[in-house]
Amino acid sequence: MTANRPRLRLSVLDQSPVIAGHTARDALAATVELAQMADALGYTRYWCAEHHGLRGVCNPAPEVMLARLGSVTQRIRLGSGGVMLPYYSPFKVAEQFRMLEGLFPNRIDLGVGRAPGGDMRTAQAVAMGQYDRGAQFEEQVRDLSCLLRGDVPPGHLAEGVLLQPVVDTKPELWILGSSDYGGALAARLGLRFAFAHFINAHTGHHVARQYREDFQPGYEARPYSAAAIFVICADTDAEAAELERAVDLRRLQMAYGVNAPIPSLEQAHSHVATERDQLIIERERPRTICGTPERVTERMLALREQFAADELVVLSVTATYAARLRTYELLAEAFELNSEN
Repeated sequence: MTANRPRLRLSVLDQSPVIAGHTARDALAATVELAQMADALGYTRYWCAEHHGLRGVCNPAPEVMLARLGSVTQRIRLGSGGVMLPYYSPFKVAEQFRMLEGLFPNRIDLGVGRAPGGDMRTAQAVAMGQYDRGAQFEEQVRDLSCLLRGDVPPGHLAEGVLLQPVVDTKPELWILGSSDYGGALAARLGLRFAFAHFINAHTGHHVARQYREDFQPGYEARPYSAAAIFVICADTDAEAAELERAVDLRRLQMAYGVNAPIPSLEQAHSHVATERDQLIIERERPRTICGTPERVTERMLALREQFAADELVVLSVTATYAARLRTYELLAEAFELNSEN
């Protein structure tokens, strides 16, 4: 890192991607390997995303994976990025993350979102036909906040109920979002906020800055925000461009509703883009930061400034697990993460 480049807090978002030619077991093993590497390299936190019914990602239960990751890491914070709260009882989620906090004190984050994490037919199956609770999300988050703090209001359903395990620390609570709704809610309830730039690359900086302006002390005393970004970092421009072709094909599959594993390099090379395909590719490319460390870090720092973000959370989905590991290695070197430990 150059002498005039500011320090940057970096974290990891992992979707446990299943690459074509590999199995879900391979993907889960790759998650464990990446978490251990991120711990050693000096990343701040490691978040696992919740998805359902998708062939390209395979973690429907972040809370289970976090218990595994806590047992093989030493210092990195571990969290959900996030739990899709409309499916669940806030009380049960509070129990799960209190349990994780009891096992790994001062290392647990609870990020929550209101999206289904899959298609609506799957959402109905997960929720036993009751996935229509998005309107209750704010109430659920309020309940979760009170339960984790231990200050349930009089008359609440959980008043007088013992929430186990009883521990003297609590998880960090985050709202995750890709629109102004999440930022406004996080500001109103005094919560940490992470904006998914990798989903919405156009309006996040406005949402993030409004969150800071509107923040009211609550669960947290001060605002704290992150931008979640999609990054592929490679040693050469040619390698980065090759990896980006697989991302382009993945985005095409998503746009056309094709439920498939993450494309391999061979699949990306064999695909011939139509004119319509190319329009979709160009539309989606702003969601990706791709290139050598010099190019990638410059864009990342610009986004951090644009968002006024306290940290960046990096999602990398590539056509090989080795290329994904290399992305995080190169970023750690570029930002000298280990020198801060």
